[in-house]
Amino acid sequence: MFFCLLCSFSFAIVEKTNAQKGMITVREELRVGCLLMAAGNAERFGENKLLCAAWDGRSLIEHALDAIPQECFARVLVVTQYPEITALAKERGFETLQNEHPERGQSGTIRLGTRALSDCGAICFMVADQPLLQAGTVRRIVDAWQEHPNCITAAAHNGKRGNPCLFPSRFFPELCALEADRGGSSVIRRHEDALLLVEAEERELFDCDTKQALEILKGN
Repeated sequence: MFFCLLCSFSFAIVEKTNAQKGMITVREELRVGCLLMAAGNAERFGENKLLCAAWDGRSLIEHALDAIPQECFARVLVVTQYPEITALAKERGFETLQNEHPERGQSGTIRLGTRALSDCGAICFMVADQPLLQAGTVRRIVDAWQEHPNCITAAAHNGKRGNPCLFPSRFFPELCALEADRGGSSVIRRHEDALLLVEAEERELFDCDTKQALEILKGN
């Protein structure tokens, strides 16, 4: 349920969009970055779920972008392979990075994003298929990390960890060493003593990996 990704940084195309004045107020002193991972092929879903699947009248990627509390982050980066998602991110003043090799697995996105945000003291990794996630929950994850800056901070419900997860910079080398379809969970398993859980509603952690999962969501 966690994120993951790979790819040599030399293959990446980074595009930065300067925020319009007054559009985004960032707290530069935090130096916390946000990485929204939206580059997957959605093989289990059968089509581009982030653009084609909708809940409550909006696409999954729109819900994911809405869940980012912009004021909490010095930088927000959206990693994707889709031009439509790049355009939506730029409309909000976010940086974008093209993952040209999504077939290499989710570790590729993590490695690309971590390297691109290496000037930050921590990175909050968000997946793009949790349409019920609230910006307030992401904000509480950042706040918890500020109080415990050596910890990995993650959303959870009744002790069961989900996404988002925030990693301080001391874990960046391990994140950049991930391969194939392995993600941040493998890093967390090696450092359970550093994990700090932030309670969230169970529904917020529900991810739409399949069309069946989306139908379950619509039925609730």
